[in-house]
Amino acid sequence: MSKKRPVAVALAGALCLVSTACSGSSTDKSATGGGAASAADAKSGYPVTLENCGTSQKFTKEPGRVVVMNGASVAEVSTLLALGLQDKIVANQQRYGMSEVPGRAAAIKALPTGDVKLNDASDIPREAMIGLRPDLVLSTTSYGFDQKNGFATRDQLKQGGANTYVSPQGCDQDTSKMTIADSYTLLRDLGKVFHVSDRAEKIVAASQKHIAEISAKVKGEGNGKGDGGKQPKVMVLFSNMAMGGNDFSSVVAKGIYNDILAKAGGTNAFESASKTSFADLSKEKVAATDVDALVVIGYNDPDPAAYAKKLLKEFPQWPAAKNNKYVALSDSMYLGPSNDLAVEKIARMLHPDTF
Repeated sequence: MSKKRPVAVALAGALCLVSTACSGSSTDKSATGGGAASAADAKSGYPVTLENCGTSQKFTKEPGRVVVMNGASVAEVSTLLALGLQDKIVANQQRYGMSEVPGRAAAIKALPTGDVKLNDASDIPREAMIGLRPDLVLSTTSYGFDQKNGFATRDQLKQGGANTYVSPQGCDQDTSKMTIADSYTLLRDLGKVFHVSDRAEKIVAASQKHIAEISAKVKGEGNGKGDGGKQPKVMVLFSNMAMGGNDFSSVVAKGIYNDILAKAGGTNAFESASKTSFADLSKEKVAATDVDALVVIGYNDPDPAAYAKKLLKEFPQWPAAKNNKYVALSDSMYLGPSNDLAVEKIARMLHPDTF
């Protein structure tokens, strides 16, 4: 029971290859000409320049026609919503159909899609993108600007008057080194682009405070009495999705998920199973691993909890099955403004006695 292949390919392209950090940002304070113009620019906060994946993106004014590419993510659209910028979006292709944030899924569903016919990679093809007349295009990884995939390139979009932005860790289409800090970078970068840095900093500060409080509660906590404080081993995977040849090809090995687990007082049971973000595992390998708890991520799956229960029934030897330890999540477990919610939900599942 796997998702459509193009979506799986898009997810693999967006989440899986070999990584480097990519997104630095700065404010361009250079002179722009006459005194009156310079004073006006200074008051408006523009121009702003972001150094992004080897390109320099200069914003002379606030973007007003934003296109959000799919990228098998909701990181960018959720960040825009958190910053109160939904009215700037003319076309959004990101949606999970669920969220840990009340009202977010409905707010995303209400956004315009641009009435675009998507290509085989489940995203906006070049001609349709140019027809949308964007002034800013957001992509989770550089995959969304690759001509081989039928997409408009960053140079082509620049010629049409659009800036482009690839989210942190997305330059080389790999998220294996992504951490919660990258979610904060995304918030801060878009805060600068839209001149709402104050909002971005408030969200970052609230998230950091929340995570610190949760981490303090679970510090030193283990599986139970007599375990010496050994952290529970957690299996993280996407529900009902196939990205490889084995029975379990959407099992998380590395990335932001592990940072979230660590903050919640857990560790990834399959961290060493792959050098990239995902492991492609046989049923035998999964069965032979002690799994203390499950985190199932729903990607456009209406009932990831049902998938979790099915797995617990399939592997009754797991401590997770014996103790009925699982949690179903969606957008908070990936890049975006709500990682603190995933930290809390996982911590409460792993260490209920501390709350």
